[in-house]
Amino acid sequence: MSLKDQITEDMKTAMRAKDSERLGTIRLLLAAMKQKEVDERVVLDDAAVVAIVDKLVKQRKDSIAAFEQAARHDLADKEKSEMAVLQTYLPQRMSAEETQAAVQAIVAELGAKGPGDMGKVMGVVKTRLAGKADMGQVSAAVKAALAG
Repeated sequence: MSLKDQITEDMKTAMRAKDSERLGTIRLLLAAMKQKEVDERVVLDDAAVVAIVDKLVKQRKDSIAAFEQAARHDLADKEKSEMAVLQTYLPQRMSAEETQAAVQAIVAELGAKGPGDMGKVMGVVKTRLAGKADMGQVSAAVKAALAG
């Protein structure tokens, strides 16, 4: 079963269970997926769905930070619950150590040296680690690997 089919089934389950919070989040995800399909006239594969989920999770993290800074804990809690639902559709993430090791292997493979090669390294890293690692962690690991 594809990830897209799994999300649709989860929506039906949430409807039957009358779980309105989960249902709302899943519908938001399905709407984002449909928007991408219509805009680009493509059928999404699992990797594209993971990229959309990743983007929505990042938006939730940014919103949580903004709401907590503004002392709006009610809104931050709502975003946290949405983020928890979305994260169930992401594959298991690499640990910080695994991410660092993968980045260092790529840097060595490319023979990259210095901050000037950051773009070249990030291009390769994004294709290999997309959906598997937190890109914020990846960026920090690349900076550290090129600085030392």
